[in-house]
Amino acid sequence: MQLAIDARGLRKAFGRTEVLAGLDLAVPAGSVFALLGPNGAGKTTTINILTTLVRPDGGTAFVAGHDLGREPSAVQQRIALTGQAAAVDEVLTARENLVMMGRLSGLPPRAARQRAGELIARFELEPAADRRVSTYSGGMRRRLDLALSLVVAVPVLFLDEPTTGLDTRSRQELWAVIRSLAEAGTTIFLTTQYLEEADRLADRIAVLDRGRIAAEGTAAELKARVGGDVVELRDADGVLLRELPTDGSVHGLRAAIDELDRTALAGADGARVTIRRPSLDDVFLAITGAGAPRVAGEASDRELVGANRTRATRTAAN
Repeated sequence: MQLAIDARGLRKAFGRTEVLAGLDLAVPAGSVFALLGPNGAGKTTTINILTTLVRPDGGTAFVAGHDLGREPSAVQQRIALTGQAAAVDEVLTARENLVMMGRLSGLPPRAARQRAGELIARFELEPAADRRVSTYSGGMRRRLDLALSLVVAVPVLFLDEPTTGLDTRSRQELWAVIRSLAEAGTTIFLTTQYLEEADRLADRIAVLDRGRIAAEGTAAELKARVGGDVVELRDADGVLLRELPTDGSVHGLRAAIDELDRTALAGADGARVTIRRPSLDDVFLAITGAGAPRVAGEASDRELVGANRTRATRTAAN
């Protein structure tokens, strides 16, 4: 199996705070890999290390077949990054943004214009292509931001919480774009705070907790770790009163319902008992518990994405 990302024992601390404590990752080429974790778990730090923006304190990593420590320029030429904040020039139009990025990446003027047109069509930005980006909705900015990352085709794309702040429709539109990129063979490394996003998009999911991978597998494999069905008790308005995990057996279901009876909850007016399969929410809470605060001392995403793009375009131009 060819790996697009192969990291072993990555460590990073900010001051006295250890963020990564020996992180191991193996991401197959051409797959969508989602990294989950509470705030402060080290998701963004992991991406910043793998995209050469931050040096690890220890460990090794190969990205797109190149040693991160010894060949950072080679890694930069083979990756793209879209961060949490859209790094676009709001004074320019979408077309001008894309042409400018193409020229900075070393494309001749005609090729840059042609590539801009292709990406405008691919990301469905034609009606607003010649409007200033300052007039765009959040979803349109995110699509443009992603298009800018793909002006030069790369085998590995990093997406750091790409749909944060988007409404449901915009999020689903961006999911469709991500799926199309994966189907075309791009390896996608995704961090997200939306568990449904990981469930819908990822071939494999890793849960990061306290600087290490606490669990990894397909969505189905992770859900199976939690156990069988979950028995829920809801009131007449649909408000969840209590839920109990079971092993999925008849005995387990009967024991859960008996427990609800013993606590007199099942007798509430209009109360209903339902059974559901475990979700990634159940997995996440079972593995990580309460979310940790975000670690202080990390550079902002806008600063890091800007630095990455500047560095990558300078490398390509040289």
